Amino acid sequence: MADGADNPMSPTRIHHINFVVNDLEEAMPRFERSLGVNPFEVIEHRPRGARVARTRIGQSWLVLVCPYDPVSVPGRHLAKHGEGFFLLSLGYDDIVKQLEKLESSGVQVTDREPRDGILDWRIADIGDVHGAFIQLTQEETPEGSDQ
Repeated sequence: MADGADNPMSPTRIHHINFVVNDLEEAMPRFERSLGVNPFEVIEHRPRGARVARTRIGQSWLVLVCPYDPVSVPGRHLAKHGEGFFLLSLGYDDIVKQLEKLESSGVQVTDREPRDGILDWRIADIGDVHGAFIQLTQEETPEGSDQ
């Protein structure tokens, strides 16, 4: 486990940072040129009503979310706030246990159960924490495994 080995419920890393955008094809090269990141992989994510693009930055992911459903969570966020930062997702080894810990501590969480994210990601939203949308992520196939 990364930084937090003394606390088994600490996040293992910043899993991904999401930016919501109007136009994925315009945003990807802009981020690539501005930040010097590798090309993005585009993924259709129907449950969120969006096309997403992701690229690695170290052990984390930079994710661009382009909603096509205006009533989806990212669609409503884009309509209200415009393009920009959308959410921070923290990586955990076991998000079910983390959700249980948060709830038993009296923290109101948006998602009481994990749901499917893109590819092999399991995610759960905590919600707004001091003005930032926070999410938990667990990868079904841990980094570095043979599966």
